[in-house]
Amino acid sequence: MTPQPKASPTSALATRYGRVRDLSLALAAPLSDADASVQSMADASPTKWHLAHTSWFFETFVLRDHVPGYTLHDDRFPFLFNSYYEAEGRRHARDRRGMITRPTLDEVRAYRAHVDSALLAALPDLPAAARELVALGCHHEEQHQELLVTDILHLFGENPLEPAIWPAARKVPVAMPPAIGWITGATGPVEVGHGGDGFAFDCEGPRHTAWLSPHAIADRTVTNGEWVTFIADGGYRDARHWLADGWAWVKAHGIDAPLYWEQQDGAWTRFGLDGRRAIDPAAPVTHVSLYEADAYAAWAGARLPTEFEWEAAAASHAPDGGNQMDTAGPVEPRPSADGPAFFGDVWEWTGSAYRPYPGFRAVEGAVGEYNGKFMSGQFVLRGGSCATPRGHVRAAYRNFFYPHQRWQFTGVRLAKDL
Repeated sequence: MTPQPKASPTSALATRYGRVRDLSLALAAPLSDADASVQSMADASPTKWHLAHTSWFFETFVLRDHVPGYTLHDDRFPFLFNSYYEAEGRRHARDRRGMITRPTLDEVRAYRAHVDSALLAALPDLPAAARELVALGCHHEEQHQELLVTDILHLFGENPLEPAIWPAARKVPVAMPPAIGWITGATGPVEVGHGGDGFAFDCEGPRHTAWLSPHAIADRTVTNGEWVTFIADGGYRDARHWLADGWAWVKAHGIDAPLYWEQQDGAWTRFGLDGRRAIDPAAPVTHVSLYEADAYAAWAGARLPTEFEWEAAAASHAPDGGNQMDTAGPVEPRPSADGPAFFGDVWEWTGSAYRPYPGFRAVEGAVGEYNGKFMSGQFVLRGGSCATPRGHVRAAYRNFFYPHQRWQFTGVRLAKDL
């Protein structure tokens, strides 16, 4: 039997690039031009903007900078679709992205096709540094795929009709999982952060030593059913459980349940990408803020894990396991499978501030703005969610959001001191 030649690194990168770019288009396929243009809040962006911005990233940092003679598809687009790169000059205000009704969705798709054709044609001759930027761009687009899904969910949740973008069959109730079990965590010095082969964002390193005190971490995340008990026990009405900022947030915004929850005829429902349905008591609770997660932990006589406690516990688990996004369609947290699971379903809040690791240095150039400048006032989340493309996360991966934000698929895993 004649052995088959191995794919070259360039062809493997081209395959990955095509797969990532195709998924973005598939996620946007059910949307009208109006659906793809509206911005439901300042934290969210229109689908059309996500599709264009990720193309701008490849066009700017790969084609413009590394392909001689390349001409921009439209010299107006950098102003419209730059996100936050100060080194790239002036840009349209983030909270005004919903005003970009033109270019149309079809014109943005044409922009993507132009960039894809030019990049794939240039890929075999790109220098190694440019190929690394293509790999970074693929991971960057996967981040935007998750944002695209959650931004669509928020947009449709603001629509009084609460339309289902991806209708799905009625769920069959399953038994509640066993009571939370506790995994004794590592104690003493542990090595954390990315330090091996493969891709990682700059904020995941350098690898270094952290010290862990005796602790235990829950073997699963908190469920909807457990959260209902928290609500019924007055969890949102008792200031004793809350951080001061969290209690002020609850009172200022009238918060009394996770985002997208409503009580109908005495029963809790949630809105999802498949429309409004009864909550699944056995599924992980999601769309809760750091404030809510911390309050629940205090109510339960526990606390949130530190990011290094979480990483040490998750390091022996397969990062591509669990309920993560594989194709376009409805995504939602599902009831826990047998045994401990640390990846998928919901991003898990930690009690750790998003700050640089010892020895962190931002890379040179505009892409050095990717993570480092956001290391202020935010908290780390770990583990990925049902809307995270499979293969995107790893034990060292650090997501980060402000403590009041909850439109992402964010949930809670408890920890306690021993």
